[in-house]
Amino acid sequence: KNFAFSSGLTAMERKLAEYKCNTNEAIQLKLVRFPEDLEDDNTTFNPEYSHQVFGDDEVAFGYKGLKILLYYIAGNLSTFFRIEYTSKVNEKFDCVEADDVESKIREIIPPGFCTNTDDFVSLLEKEVNFKPFGMLLHTYSIHNEEAGEDITYQIYKADMTCPGFREYHERLQTFLMWFIETASFIDVDDERWNYFLVFEKYNKDGATLFATVGYMTVYNYYVYPDKTRPRVSQMLILPPFQGEGHGAQLLETVHRYYMSSPTVLDITAEDPSENYVKLRDFVLVKLCQDLLCFSPVKLMQGFSQEMVTEAQQKLKINKQHTRRVYEILRLRATNMGDAEQSRSYRLDVKRRLIGPYKKKQRELAKMRRCLRPEEMTNQLNQIDLNLQREQLEDSFQQLVSDYRRVLERLAQA
Repeated sequence: KNFAFSSGLTAMERKLAEYKCNTNEAIQLKLVRFPEDLEDDNTTFNPEYSHQVFGDDEVAFGYKGLKILLYYIAGNLSTFFRIEYTSKVNEKFDCVEADDVESKIREIIPPGFCTNTDDFVSLLEKEVNFKPFGMLLHTYSIHNEEAGEDITYQIYKADMTCPGFREYHERLQTFLMWFIETASFIDVDDERWNYFLVFEKYNKDGATLFATVGYMTVYNYYVYPDKTRPRVSQMLILPPFQGEGHGAQLLETVHRYYMSSPTVLDITAEDPSENYVKLRDFVLVKLCQDLLCFSPVKLMQGFSQEMVTEAQQKLKINKQHTRRVYEILRLRATNMGDAEQSRSYRLDVKRRLIGPYKKKQRELAKMRRCLRPEEMTNQLNQIDLNLQREQLEDSFQQLVSDYRRVLERLAQA
């Protein structure tokens, strides 16, 4: 009897399992320029994350063939939202209820979206009136292989006083949920926020239109007595535009914007991702490489206060980032095939890397003096040292390969 019951249960479980959908696959995003984009699968992209909306499993229960359509008009990001599925669990399944997918999405997208495509397409016709917000800071172009031509992009600085920007920003920030692992929405009523936006110029029926490419938010912290320290909070280049160099253009433009301000001390970032650090390395090295304090002769003499001062005063770069720039530029100036030069470089970098280890070592030694006899402490320190050497060597090798990538990118820039 028990056996029959348990196999019945698994059949039920199997049946229910068919009604689970991965929300990263179910959510279909589009940035729409032309009506035909709606039918074109090539314009669709999916989230990298949906755990903030659908829980750690990133699963929606209760539907087969679930599609969560979230389409945005490329410029002003007017939104179309609809849910489709082939079937949905019903009461026949005894006490099993489908997840309320719609209200979960409604929590993060602002009201006023379209639910049918006709309304959406008629909004698309008005898109020709959309213009970027704020003040133009920088224009650049990138050659597009597919189109066989140069495409022009522009970076603007906006704030909440720009008409329509508040509503636009509400639509724009919904993308954070899908592409930044620990995203949160910001308090837009705090006037210390700055917004930097990237747009692509494109043509449609002889008119010039603008499409949203990405953006960055920066918070201006007050530093006593009369300075500010801008801190990069969020940065997102939308997936259709990733890998084209927009992140570097945006970060460099933002740096240049703050560099021109006498009240800015230096620029930092809040909890930067690995990708952001790589991007920042590239941008800062590019900015610093022509400073006199980073000449090959000076690099070979080691990290100096002069580098810290010059990078901060001229480029608003803080000490910690200046140190990384120094290590990258010194690697470029070092002949790693030369035993003496490479040994000197390795020691220089490892001396910085070992700082935190040494601190930890001192703390451990203190603890052990209280806990264990002397001879035991020495043995443990020995084990620690060997482990520490391995870890140090690994960290060093990892850094050098990251640094080489930055230098390769610089050589192509």
